[in-house]
Amino acid sequence: MDWNNELVMVLRAVFAALLGGIVGWERERHGREAGVRTYAAVSLGAGVFALVSSHVDGATDPTRAANVVTGVGFLGAGVILREQGRVAGLTTAATIWATAAVGLAVGYGMYVIGVLTSIVIFSLLALHHFPAWRSIKARARHHSHPEKRA
Repeated sequence: MDWNNELVMVLRAVFAALLGGIVGWERERHGREAGVRTYAAVSLGAGVFALVSSHVDGATDPTRAANVVTGVGFLGAGVILREQGRVAGLTTAATIWATAAVGLAVGYGMYVIGVLTSIVIFSLLALHHFPAWRSIKARARHHSHPEKRA
């Protein structure tokens, strides 16, 4: 491996961590159990797995990314909790899993899809903090439970 190629790989790994960290920042800002460090680490790890698997001699197996998907699924399952009849952590688990895709995309050199995926994940997480979203959810809750009407 040459130094230029290695430098490009390092930049890809750092970029994957940065994008994952941005998504995690939104979670941390709102007191969720997984934050900047968790999301950055997941994205970084997925990116490095992609980089390593794409540069191993004779390794042309396109299913290698599936192993990352499975492994991160187990990580996400660890943040799902059941409390007092309610399930908590589903969004965090789903976005940890999706952030692994950001890392894989960047690891394979697909920067545009990595950035756009990161932006979409961040937007999904930020969506419920907008007043319009709250009123839509409140209306939907009101219409789905007619017995709670005043």
